[in-house]
Amino acid sequence: MILKNSSKLLISSLKWIFICALIGVLSGSASALLLVALQWASQYRENHDWIIWLLPLGGLCIGLGYYYYGSSVVKGNNLLLEEYDRPNKIIPLKMAPFVLLGTIITHLFGGSAGREGTAVQMGGALADQLTTLFKISTTDRKTIIILGISAGFASVFGTPLAGALFAIEVLYFSKVSFKSIPLSFITAYFAYFTVELWQVKHTHYVIPTVPEFNFQLLLWIIPVSILFGIAAMLFSRSTHYWGTLFSKTIKYPPFRPFIGGLIFAVTIYIIGTNKYLGLGVPVIVESFSKPSEYYDFLLKILFTGFTLGAGFKGGEVTPLFFIGATLGSTLSLFIPLPIALLAGMGFVAVFSGATHTPIACTVMGIELFGIESGLYIAIACFIAYLASGSIGIYHSQIVKGPKYHLYQHLKKRNLKQF
Repeated sequence: MILKNSSKLLISSLKWIFICALIGVLSGSASALLLVALQWASQYRENHDWIIWLLPLGGLCIGLGYYYYGSSVVKGNNLLLEEYDRPNKIIPLKMAPFVLLGTIITHLFGGSAGREGTAVQMGGALADQLTTLFKISTTDRKTIIILGISAGFASVFGTPLAGALFAIEVLYFSKVSFKSIPLSFITAYFAYFTVELWQVKHTHYVIPTVPEFNFQLLLWIIPVSILFGIAAMLFSRSTHYWGTLFSKTIKYPPFRPFIGGLIFAVTIYIIGTNKYLGLGVPVIVESFSKPSEYYDFLLKILFTGFTLGAGFKGGEVTPLFFIGATLGSTLSLFIPLPIALLAGMGFVAVFSGATHTPIACTVMGIELFGIESGLYIAIACFIAYLASGSIGIYHSQIVKGPKYHLYQHLKKRNLKQF
């Protein structure tokens, strides 16, 4: 009997490791393709400024494609969260090519967006196809979705530990099984090494100087981290606001990115700069060594919220990096902390607040910047998480825990006052 049970456990373990490897390789390869395509799109756009005038047509193509052929996958990341919480049907495979093509079009023609959403959606869609192939139960299908999210995130940013934790933490209050935890890490590393095998490089950031931590510095870190949380809240509210506004004012969905793209192109022409287009990685890199303009983070919030709200495709996370890094860089003019440290803290803290994932963001900061800045990053991520309000970038994310109770208490208190 014991031998029989051991054999079953061994077979099950080998099966899941194989599934992890398959998801990791598929998602990692998809992310590698995405990264190469976005690099090409960004370079082409930078060398051909006029192409932004084609943004409305690009938006129309995205809108028509999703309206007539991709309505079942238009919810994007929220569809993954909904399927995890309330399993209904397999995520259509077409989610992957739709979001990939839509994201490339968005970046090629100058929309302000990221790449995390694309990688996660591709990872989730590819992973969920294995549900039928391996005859996965409804319960274990939740694990499959976690593995897809983990693989997509880990591979697109080159942060396997953060990717694994992000997949678990973003779904934590939707009940994550214990089995999903080690499998998430295994899948993340398969995906990460797949991108490495494709020889696709990630951007590297450096925090050269980290002062010794003391109570006096903590008094500076707390208000700075609160500002990071407020920036995260502004970004989330902005994205939701523009999405609602476009839905209410333009009834025919394909026209939303068309009109939005036209307004965006004219606005960029008027302000005369391309620094807020696309991912904005050069601006992020520069923010670690040179103070950013005080309005950089605000304009990135505006342009990215507008781009995504209009119906263009891409992610939110790299723009969140931009917002946090430039805000931290600007604050270095007033705060007695190294500019690179403040930029690095903002880089992950704003992300933490917008996605309600302080643990994953802390680990991501350590993976990207080194353990030396870990304490500063952890404090910034958790304070920003608490200060960012109850609404994040994902409509369908279930948020409970200390933050949920804090804002419920504040809400009840305010109602009593009125």
